[in-house]
Amino acid sequence: MKKFDVVALGELLIDFTENGTSSQGNPLLEVNPGGAPCNVLAMLSRLGKKTAFIGKVGRDSFGRSLREAVEDCGIDVSNLMEDEILQPTLAFGHTQPDGDREFIIYRNPGADMMLRRGEVNTDIIRNARIFHFGTLSSTHAPAREATRYALEAARESGALISFDPNLREPLWDTLDDARREIEYGLSVCDILKISDNEVEFLTGTTDYAGGVAMLREKYKLPLVFVTMGKEGSKVFYRDMEVSAAPFLQEHTIETTGAGDTFAACALSYILDHGMENLTEADLTELLTFANAGASVITTRKGALRVMPTEEEIMCLIHNSAADL
Repeated sequence: MKKFDVVALGELLIDFTENGTSSQGNPLLEVNPGGAPCNVLAMLSRLGKKTAFIGKVGRDSFGRSLREAVEDCGIDVSNLMEDEILQPTLAFGHTQPDGDREFIIYRNPGADMMLRRGEVNTDIIRNARIFHFGTLSSTHAPAREATRYALEAARESGALISFDPNLREPLWDTLDDARREIEYGLSVCDILKISDNEVEFLTGTTDYAGGVAMLREKYKLPLVFVTMGKEGSKVFYRDMEVSAAPFLQEHTIETTGAGDTFAACALSYILDHGMENLTEADLTELLTFANAGASVITTRKGALRVMPTEEEIMCLIHNSAADL
């Protein structure tokens, strides 16, 4: 028996998100804890899974608030390190009318980039059923080496490897660097969650089924999820391709954390059911739940602190079915 269901490594940062205007008409920004890996863990914890995070924040008020926020979500933070000089990465978001976001990110460098190989506690990783990571911990050294080291420990322990490229083009020195690190992640993962624009980035095609077929052939990927925003999602497993429609909301505020919520719901299903002998019905059930979870989070500001419960997700599914 392993202590943790999912351990994730990566960035933990401050999202400054729009929250109304001042009396002078200026936009007000709310300080939200953020970062894709911890968003995934927060949702998993909400679903009753045991989680732990490996990363680094600054030893300042923002760093302390990030640690408290993650710990409040029930995530183990015993391997959340502190940098005495650098501050956390700061992301300033602008929400467009359809809920999509544009970010200006201050990370030159951020504390999360300074996680070192020697600071990674491999005992935590070896006690995980799934190890989850993205590419933002691999934009620069030394965090890139720390990520590689953690992945080696996870593979040696027999953990399933979950990967979300989470492409953020402005954070890379060159897109060739981004492509190289994404391709490395593809070469080591068992479970891939990838967005439609990332499939296009890697394969040059908007035929997502065709693009995924290319990636599966090259990297021998057992299980691939493709998120497509308002078009829903797809999963590719063995010789099956299964799709599920989205749950479109009238009261969408922003899409922050939608992909992370989807990924967490998918991983929770795999933890409960395994990856062997999944049927088309299983995959449809998985996608439906994950799509609904992602839909709920779009009606809330922020992500990490406001992840939906299983009851809220099932309520949306049942209400949507009743409306048909």
